[in-house]
Amino acid sequence: MAAASPASTKKRPRRTAERILEVTLELFNRFGEPNVSTTLISAELNISPGNLYYHYPAKDELINSLFDRYERALNDLLHAAEGVRDIEDAWLFFHMLFELIWQYRFLYRDLNDLLSKNRRLETHFQFVLKHKARAVKQVLQALSVGKPLRVERRQAEAAANAMVVVLTYWLSYEYVRDPRNALEPQHAARALARGAYHVLCLLMPHLDAAAQEHLHTLAGEYISAG
Repeated sequence: MAAASPASTKKRPRRTAERILEVTLELFNRFGEPNVSTTLISAELNISPGNLYYHYPAKDELINSLFDRYERALNDLLHAAEGVRDIEDAWLFFHMLFELIWQYRFLYRDLNDLLSKNRRLETHFQFVLKHKARAVKQVLQALSVGKPLRVERRQAEAAANAMVVVLTYWLSYEYVRDPRNALEPQHAARALARGAYHVLCLLMPHLDAAAQEHLHTLAGEYISAG
């Protein structure tokens, strides 16, 4: 029997660590982080608790690693704000943000609880909010240049902050509204579209008539579902 190559030996722990994160994310999203123990994670993976602890010595290590993945993906996505030119671009941008939030929805479902228990997460989420706010302001500035949006600077600041609040807590609202079904995968499309629509609705008083009508058209069936 041929011996394993050094390359395959080195890759195996990395693949195990990645698989642990994938399954942990799935369980956190399905049941909520407080309801998932490391025992459940190791059982789902069919590995020993010791093997799990070898890669992630504590549950917080799993949470922090997943958050790091989310933060990297978010920062990459926020750069897309520079490409927004009109209301359709803005709709797509916010919908993509909600899609990413959905992928890591356990963070937002249990946000206050997680922040109260995890100092590192508490600190880093401050940066997340700042980066979101900066990107939203870029979107508002771009829409103002393109002329569908008419808003004064002070109003723009308040609107941007309100939009970040909706981005941050929309999935919590969906969950409270329908705890048994809201965060199930089959309901994702409607929940995300409703979120994107309600974020942009905060700009409705400042949009011209054509942009308002186009936003309603983009939201389509999701408006009545909200």
